[in-house]
Amino acid sequence: MSKPKVIVIGGPTASGKTSLSIELAKKINGEIISSDSMQIYKDMTIGTAKPTVEEMDGIPHHLLDFVSPDERYSVADFKRDAESAIEEILSKKKNPIVVGGTGLYIDSLVYGIEYPDIELDDEYRKKLMQEADTEEGLINLYNKAKKIDPEAIRKISPNDKKRITRILEVYNATGKTKTELEKISRINGVKYDYKVFAINMDREKLYDRINLRVDIMLEQGLIDEVENLVKKYSNFPTAMQGLGYKEVVEFLNKEISKEEMIDKIKQESRRYAKRQLTWFRKNKEIIWLDGLADRQKNIDLIINKAELQNN
Repeated sequence: MSKPKVIVIGGPTASGKTSLSIELAKKINGEIISSDSMQIYKDMTIGTAKPTVEEMDGIPHHLLDFVSPDERYSVADFKRDAESAIEEILSKKKNPIVVGGTGLYIDSLVYGIEYPDIELDDEYRKKLMQEADTEEGLINLYNKAKKIDPEAIRKISPNDKKRITRILEVYNATGKTKTELEKISRINGVKYDYKVFAINMDREKLYDRINLRVDIMLEQGLIDEVENLVKKYSNFPTAMQGLGYKEVVEFLNKEISKEEMIDKIKQESRRYAKRQLTWFRKNKEIIWLDGLADRQKNIDLIINKAELQNN
């Protein structure tokens, strides 16, 4: 018996995933499941580029805006919730479309990786994050992670604090490497027939789009959004590490000027986009879409490659 098909659209920030997926959903009777690790949080709308009700244009979206910023939400949580949403969409005889730029989330589905709900040590995490805040400290952590799990570190940029510290946290909590845990988890196989697409774009054009998006976010009230978050929530285990949020907090704390904050958000966003593209390129089965091509051309390509029915 053939497995149900699930479309996946990945790619870097500001590459046009949202608009493409909404237009695709209209054509193939689809619903969208977000695979963005920041868009899950409530009250974090501007800085995460969450689609508005107008942008959604009547297309149902799942896994958006449902986790409190003061709560932890793991990859294991995402996999469980995403598979539940896939089942719900399939039960309505509709097509699930997973959309987002969080590679770890997408990999958990596409490769059937069961990330265990590990009880992580908050004090150890705090210590790692403090060390990672200096250039020398981050190099030291990167080298430690390389000794522990060379296979996992090959896929990670030396500047990627979050993933470097994750390798060390997992090993500290379980005594096993992240790679070992992933291999054990894949024994059960994959539930669905994933057709994976990713948007590529000329780097300069992508960077221009990122810079413009940051300017628009600030015009829309990103600073006010962060101020309200700081007032409303006392603790941010992961949410405030998000791009754009931590830099605004530094500005509010008078650690950097407004100009430095803007430059830093743009620079970090460009670096993040580069890391996202590196992550997706390691999947040899991905079908690449040209982000500068006519949108209808990309929709036709997805429908053709995934052998779907056009409405």
